[in-house]
Amino acid sequence: RNISSRPNHNLSAPMSDSSKDTTRVYKFVRNLKYGCNPHQKFAAIYTLDPETWKNSEKDIADEAKNASKMPFKVLNGNPGYINLLDAMNAWQLVLELKAALNLPAAASFKHVSPAGAAVGMPIDETLAEVYDVDAKALTPLAAAYIRARHADPKSSFGDFVALSDKVDEQTAKILKREVSDGIIAPGYDEKALEILKGKKGGKYLVLEGDVTFKPPANEYREVYGLCFAQKRNDTIVTKKMFENVVTKNKDMPEAAVIDGVLATICAKYTQSNSVGFAKGGQMVGVGAGQQSRVDCVKLAGSKLRIWYLRQHPKVRGLKFKKGCKRVERLNAKLSYIDEADMTGPERKAWLQYFDSAPEPLTEQEKKEFLKGLAGVTLASDAFFPFRDNIDVASKYGVKYIAQPGGSNRDQAVTDACDEYGMVMAHHGIRVFHH
Repeated sequence: RNISSRPNHNLSAPMSDSSKDTTRVYKFVRNLKYGCNPHQKFAAIYTLDPETWKNSEKDIADEAKNASKMPFKVLNGNPGYINLLDAMNAWQLVLELKAALNLPAAASFKHVSPAGAAVGMPIDETLAEVYDVDAKALTPLAAAYIRARHADPKSSFGDFVALSDKVDEQTAKILKREVSDGIIAPGYDEKALEILKGKKGGKYLVLEGDVTFKPPANEYREVYGLCFAQKRNDTIVTKKMFENVVTKNKDMPEAAVIDGVLATICAKYTQSNSVGFAKGGQMVGVGAGQQSRVDCVKLAGSKLRIWYLRQHPKVRGLKFKKGCKRVERLNAKLSYIDEADMTGPERKAWLQYFDSAPEPLTEQEKKEFLKGLAGVTLASDAFFPFRDNIDVASKYGVKYIAQPGGSNRDQAVTDACDEYGMVMAHHGIRVFHH
């Protein structure tokens, strides 16, 4: 049940040898439920077969042996094609975050992009109320997931979760109450595994990631019968990358550097074009997959706006009918923020969650509250080509920016940052992801 072609070359020929033929033999592992869609009945995963290279040079044979391992074990459930695409991308993201910041990390993925990501830092009283948790009872890993999930909870509905550390019982209890498709983590406490195996009527997908797995140096994929190859994006994002500050304001505090690392690693695993807003070790707005970069900023900004307005006293103080479910309360709060945009039937359906109609949150009240949004970090997967990105970002409390630089208009973008008193670092690394 192997997939192969005629033997010729090696596992990961250097890209300078791109004119040479390459042989890759795949060993069948398991069938999947289906492909991207139910009508794509055939779907399976394979690993590289090390037997093909056992007589090759030692470094090639050793790489093949390691790459032929599975990067995870299935502990529960039956994985689907998109589940595993989410899992493999999210797993890399949290491992890189943990390595860069030495903090527990979490990611909440939907359709091969993060809806949110975060590290395990304390949750203040206001956000604990907004996130509907007891902050004092949370372990750092549980806090990381709560923060990742609540960057954009509507998008995280039915997410695939990745955690950098062994899952404890408290984190499993948090996951139990959320609508989620699956999880990948390096291990699970006995009680945590029992809890997670009980989700979705016993069908919740639980993967144990292998932290020792080393992927091949090069990647291959087929599209419409054509095989594409490239060197894997093994760039490591570090705090040191944010030392090249190009604006007049050079003051980038440690908290902003942490947010810059987080947002840049998040962008590395987000469908391009992408940008992300981060604050306090948490993604608070991800703008993914837009052809125009300024549209990425606007999209991420719209998510950041909602994240911040959820903290408005009127939103936190909404009084719901007795028996209203937690997810219904959350969705009703999100709708309340932009109540004026509701259609007649939409408003009628929304009002069923209340004994009486709530007092509206006015545009002036929202405008005043949003003035308190500050200290936000913005990271981009590639350079900003025009100053309009900076102008839009200024409306969302952005103080710090991390981007590769390299545009012909770098100076104009830097000048715009100076006009707003922002601090911008050029780290020189583009992280497109497709």
